[in-house]
Amino acid sequence: MQKPNRRLEHQTCIVTGASSGIGKAVAKSLGMEGANVVVNYYQGKKEAEELAHWICENSDCGQAIIVKCDVSKENEVKAMFKKTVSHFGTVDVCVANAGIQLDHPLHKMPLEDWKKVLDVNLTGQFLCAKESIIEFKRRGMRKEVSKSLGKIIHMSSVHEVIPWAGHANYAASKGALLMLMESICQEYGPEKIRCNSIAPGAIKTEINREVWSTKKGAAGMLKLIPYKRIGIPEDIGSVASWLASDESEYINGTTIFVDGGMTCYPGFTTNG
Repeated sequence: MQKPNRRLEHQTCIVTGASSGIGKAVAKSLGMEGANVVVNYYQGKKEAEELAHWICENSDCGQAIIVKCDVSKENEVKAMFKKTVSHFGTVDVCVANAGIQLDHPLHKMPLEDWKKVLDVNLTGQFLCAKESIIEFKRRGMRKEVSKSLGKIIHMSSVHEVIPWAGHANYAASKGALLMLMESICQEYGPEKIRCNSIAPGAIKTEINREVWSTKKGAAGMLKLIPYKRIGIPEDIGSVASWLASDESEYINGTTIFVDGGMTCYPGFTTNG
């Protein structure tokens, strides 16, 4: 288990989609850095409560609350930020992690599933970024806490740059997220707001368990990873907590790929 640290002491972090998988690992990592953590969930209230309890028990100085919110609904996102500010005073970091997959061949993809994936994966991140910036600007700089006015971390994917047949809605949402993140950096960087993305590669979560949990499936995944290890959620959590801290203060408007080298296209090691 990560040892308690205090790089985020006196800061409050919202993590969307935090009741399981990558979001859960991110919330734990931020809590171990001393942050107050808002554990957002859409389904899985019990898991969210258990995570909040874990953070309160294991963090040196951070506390945690849970907030149910559908990030694709503006009124619910506004309510989540309002509750956070009411409870903790402000928001310093937002990790917009919530995302879904609804996979179909393009010619068979229902319009409803195209829209739903973009609503959660792209519009949801826009709404969280918007409310974050509003709160950062309202609150003003707290130099005793951070060198940045506020920090936004988008959870992207290697599929912001790697096409993914059969998953066009997901890949499109992540590709668009790159431009959203860079545009936020360009517009609000002068105000000392930092906005970056983390792009996981193959990570062991429940959504892909049926692949990595079998010998054949794991072998297939490892062919895509030069480092020859499938990632775990904690790999993402450690990057998120560092990216939220002042140790990464001069990093703005970029995507950090956490993928064991997947974006190096290992299929071309022998001339394709």
